[in-house]
Amino acid sequence: MEWNYYDSFITVAGDCPAERGMIPPEKKNGRTKPRIEYEMLFNHPYTYTQEELLYQTYVQHKEISEEELSARGDQIREAFFQKPMPCLRASMLPKKYGWGLHFDTEGRIALVARESAEYDDFTNGNGGDLRILAAMRNSR
Repeated sequence: MEWNYYDSFITVAGDCPAERGMIPPEKKNGRTKPRIEYEMLFNHPYTYTQEELLYQTYVQHKEISEEELSARGDQIREAFFQKPMPCLRASMLPKKYGWGLHFDTEGRIALVARESAEYDDFTNGNGGDLRILAAMRNSR
């Protein structure tokens, strides 16, 4: 099953409290899912598709070892994608931390800070034939 976005831009949620792109905080006992997503996308723009990002975030958040991935990687991946899961429109990056998500023609993602000229270009239709989607609101 493949479900990635292509040539798309996810804007921050209408009720996002962040005026600018913020680094999600860590917890005392480790990294949060938003922090893992942020670090992967910030350090490796246009590397991950939505599918890859969600899976790698899961692996890192659950601290699944390289040994376990080597031994049971296919099973772990298959089990992960069997469960219904929200897309990146529900990610805390655009909902709470002020990051837009740009998907290129191959479905690979980059972070775009809300306060940037690039964000304005994408939201004003200057990014070509981009499909513009809003992140899901935090409240109804």
